[in-house]
Amino acid sequence: MRFMIIIKADEDSEAGKMPPMEALTAMAKFNQDMLDAGVLVGGEGLQESSKGARVTLTAAGSTVTDGPFTEAKELVGGFWIVDVPSRAEAIEWAKRCPTPPTGDTVLEVRKILEAEDFGENFTPELQENEQRMRDEIAGRS
Repeated sequence: MRFMIIIKADEDSEAGKMPPMEALTAMAKFNQDMLDAGVLVGGEGLQESSKGARVTLTAAGSTVTDGPFTEAKELVGGFWIVDVPSRAEAIEWAKRCPTPPTGDTVLEVRKILEAEDFGENFTPELQENEQRMRDEIAGRS
């Protein structure tokens, strides 16, 4: 099962403040531990929301809102994707994330939907097309 471990943004990340070397070193070790355990699929940090945009889609069309966005604690600051046997194991990996030198870090663990989660509406044709796209993406790496 694949899970996304979402790192919530904070005031420092929203201000574009980079973590100190000690924090980056601890995070690199954590990433290496997940890689060595064979559970890390991917992960990235994200720039602050002031460099982003929100696209709102409605029946009438789309609207683009440039950042920054309020409520830093509700924003995503980065993520990992892990492939583990259970939600409990994904949570255990999240609990091993290095703690910040000051303040708190909030992580959210969410299961990534798989084909069987969509039920009968996800027809064999749609599943085949999805797999073809995944294979094409994997071939680009």
